Amino acid sequence: MTEKFKILAKYIKDMSSETPDVETYISAGNNMGKYQLDIDIKSIALKNKMIEVNITLKFQHKDTQVKKSHFEIVYAAAVKIDETIKEKKDLEKIVLCDVPNSVYPDLEKSFLDMMHNSGYPNIKLEKKIDFTKLYLERFN
Repeated sequence: MTEKFKILAKYIKDMSSETPDVETYISAGNNMGKYQLDIDIKSIALKNKMIEVNITLKFQHKDTQVKKSHFEIVYAAAVKIDETIKEKKDLEKIVLCDVPNSVYPDLEKSFLDMMHNSGYPNIKLEKKIDFTKLYLERFN
């Protein structure tokens, strides 16, 4: 293993698009600019220096008074960590930064496919999610 980790598998673990009725569909379409993208990363230790990394993207409207749709995807990666990695901070960087950056193109495509197939063909992510920047911001 030349890198600090190797991705053994990556897949959509869970995907949800919820629009209960046509009024909500129209309301969501008219208010897409008010929807926010939330990101969450969790990891699960497996055997033999392996970790499952789950990256969740939620695209939702925060106003409780508005008819709204809910979109969520959990993208998982099974990762083998190099035996030389011993420090917690190195492992943390792999889980929160390196793995998400590696799988991001597939995650983004899957998320946008879900949005487009849910009836919102013009949805785009304004910019690539920079997991390195998010990781570094945690310390400031």
